[in-house]
Amino acid sequence: QSKPRGASRAPQGANQCVVARTLSRPQALMTIATKIALQMACKMGGELWSVEIPLKQLMIVGIDCYHDTAAGKRSIGALVASLNQSIAMLSVTFNMCKQGLTWRFVCVSALKEYLRFNGCLPSRIIVYRDGVGDGQLHSVVNYEVQQIMDSINPKRVVVVKKRISSRFFAHINGKVSNPPPGTIVDAEVTRPEWYDFYIVSQAVRSESVSPTHYNVVYDTSGLKPDHMQRLTYKLCHMYYNWQGIIRVPAPCQYAHKLAFLVGQSIHKEPNMKLDDQLFYLLTLVWCSGL
Repeated sequence: QSKPRGASRAPQGANQCVVARTLSRPQALMTIATKIALQMACKMGGELWSVEIPLKQLMIVGIDCYHDTAAGKRSIGALVASLNQSIAMLSVTFNMCKQGLTWRFVCVSALKEYLRFNGCLPSRIIVYRDGVGDGQLHSVVNYEVQQIMDSINPKRVVVVKKRISSRFFAHINGKVSNPPPGTIVDAEVTRPEWYDFYIVSQAVRSESVSPTHYNVVYDTSGLKPDHMQRLTYKLCHMYYNWQGIIRVPAPCQYAHKLAFLVGQSIHKEPNMKLDDQLFYLLTLVWCSGL
């Protein structure tokens, strides 16, 4: 059963669309109806499940971008921030200038909403920046991290990289197989000059599983590496559009979905009344490729 996130205002403009063909399979009707109900609960402010996060007054921020080729090749940035201990989400989109992201407005807006929601500011802010390749890492560190620090004074900034060629295998009962979900690699193959680690968060039935590479580029949080790794893995369970574990922390996936919707379909900033709703959870097809 979902529980309300605590916002007192009624949803503005939340909707749920269903293709008629989706409902044409009687044998799958109950499964489809259940998924529709879950998505409707999310869009009206519900929390389908949660994980235990011991850290108090914690804000998790996920950032991703999408390049909108239909609108003069501009780029759309999306920031998703948690508002409570259950990692309820606030979502904001913004245009990216040619020099990079413009942070101050959206970061301050997220802090104001957190203050309104909780009556206090977060004592810890952890930022996950997704959509960064190896060639962009120095640009993110030199330009974006400084803007984030000037805006919200985060305790930790983590660059998330999915498109990597690294693969890991485990020797189990004399056989070579994929590592089990939750496997962390933080030695030997990591960079000695970086604070980085890999997490295998998913299980796959065929082929080799793809890990995700995390690079902590700024850190004043005082958290031990294993605490950070556990938190990151827990956040991979918090994506409400899939009843399982995804490759990246849920705020990153939400930011990806939001940026993709704005850049691919609506080509403008969504109504501000929708900022505290997961209105961009559109698809009814839940697949492991998320």
